Amino acid sequence: MFVAYTGYGRIATLGEEVREPRKTIPRAIITTLIMTMLLYIGVAVVGIGSVGANTLGSVTREEVAPLEIAARNFAVPGSAIVLAVGAVTATLGVLLNLILGLSRVLFAMGRRRDMPGAVARLNQSETTPYVAVIIMGMAIAVIVLTGDVRITWSFSAFSVLVYYALTDLSALQIPNEDRLYPRWIAWIGLSACLFLAFWVEQQIWLVGLGLIVAGLVWRWAMQNLSAHADEG
Repeated sequence: MFVAYTGYGRIATLGEEVREPRKTIPRAIITTLIMTMLLYIGVAVVGIGSVGANTLGSVTREEVAPLEIAARNFAVPGSAIVLAVGAVTATLGVLLNLILGLSRVLFAMGRRRDMPGAVARLNQSETTPYVAVIIMGMAIAVIVLTGDVRITWSFSAFSVLVYYALTDLSALQIPNEDRLYPRWIAWIGLSACLFLAFWVEQQIWLVGLGLIVAGLVWRWAMQNLSAHADEG
């Protein structure tokens, strides 16, 4: 459920490409959350109404595409195929969304020297961080080709929860005069994200914590290299 709502974060990562971001981004995020909630309520009502809560629940535990199975009970010829095609198309949209948002994160990290400066390169018109886009596209392709949807989504869920926990932690550092929303909202978000992050499989969050430690070591090394380069 949490992962289903994470797309709004991509709006924030495009802050440098938006006019009046202080007004536009909060409005876009709230609108997106409401539309997503209504969409998923509609999907839940249709899914439960077609096969029943017990059947849909058991199918969800056993299959990776429970709604496609539920659609087989519709009195519309070919509805399951239409739903399957729609799901594949939506998944491609999610992948493009990930490449768009994460490439901007990688671009910002390169600009801050947390990653090699090459990832901060722009195209000739200086509108797209093409190196970051290629790297993130390749990384996502590797994850997709693992072939295990459940492991991929579990790891994605842990990563996203930690990602937004850090976002909430960053929000707590905003000075009161620049704050749009009260601090208690960020505290609730931070607590909820950390609580949910460790409900995935143990091996998933152990690997995730290992990658976080590796990232911190990498950041420390890059900062030291940058400091020595500036001194030189």
